[in-house]
Amino acid sequence: MATYLTYTDKVGDVQQSNREDLTDIIYDISPTDTPFMSTVGQSKAKGTYHEWQTDSLADATDDNAAIEGADAVYPNLTPTTRVGNYTQIMQKTVQVSNTQDTVDKAGKVKETAYQLTKASAELKRDIEKTLLSDNAQDAGSSATPRKLGGIQTWLTTNTVAATGAFTEPLLKESVLKAYTEGGTPTMLLVSPKQKQVVSEFEGIAAQRYEAPKSSATTIIGAADVYLSDFGTLSVVPDRFLDDEVALVLDPTMFSVAYLRPFKQTELAKTGDSTKHQMLTELTLQVKNEASSAMISGLV
Repeated sequence: MATYLTYTDKVGDVQQSNREDLTDIIYDISPTDTPFMSTVGQSKAKGTYHEWQTDSLADATDDNAAIEGADAVYPNLTPTTRVGNYTQIMQKTVQVSNTQDTVDKAGKVKETAYQLTKASAELKRDIEKTLLSDNAQDAGSSATPRKLGGIQTWLTTNTVAATGAFTEPLLKESVLKAYTEGGTPTMLLVSPKQKQVVSEFEGIAAQRYEAPKSSATTIIGAADVYLSDFGTLSVVPDRFLDDEVALVLDPTMFSVAYLRPFKQTELAKTGDSTKHQMLTELTLQVKNEASSAMISGLV
């Protein structure tokens, strides 16, 4: 008599009576952290072209001396500088059949809820990447979308051009430029690749961990704080920043301005399915770009 095997229970590749072994968990390791958007503030936009003003003090002089009894002399005053950025509509849509929402599923209670959660995370990732981009702002038209100008298009006063690997002198030069202009940067935003490079800089704060004699010593290899001549910089890796750039930022000088906050809407029913749209409209507000610096051309 032949032994009945699991192979016997198959017809082709289809198991006939044995149940499939499918875990009730869906594993997804896609990164959803958004360091830049989570660190900078939020503000309110009131139009599709969001504007603000910047200004600066007159250059300091060592010859500010007045003659006793003389009449006051009045300088020519300069106006503020008016700048702005266009709002960008960003969305994710989901359409799920009513049957798929009803059948028994592994790892999901309801397909629509799962897909909306996934779409929300994807939308956050898109926003982070857009804010950090070198995309130029675009007014758009009735046939083309408006686009916000990414941070790389704004940082123009304090720029350092690299022609190779990221080095500590490049970082020192960029910090000096921002400080000289009046900035007080506190964050160094880099890609994961460049984070490992920064960890080798001499200015990284020493990190030591003294383990009990009964246990092994822990070696800490991550660089979290850089000690510059003008203050400390938190070294923050961002998976959505290009390897070619490093940003020396004062986070208080940036905000995400929302014309329309995140909203989830169920769209009109046109058949045996449900449709949802997740949407927001926002822009990047750079209060004064001279507060920060950018290193470009890294490899």
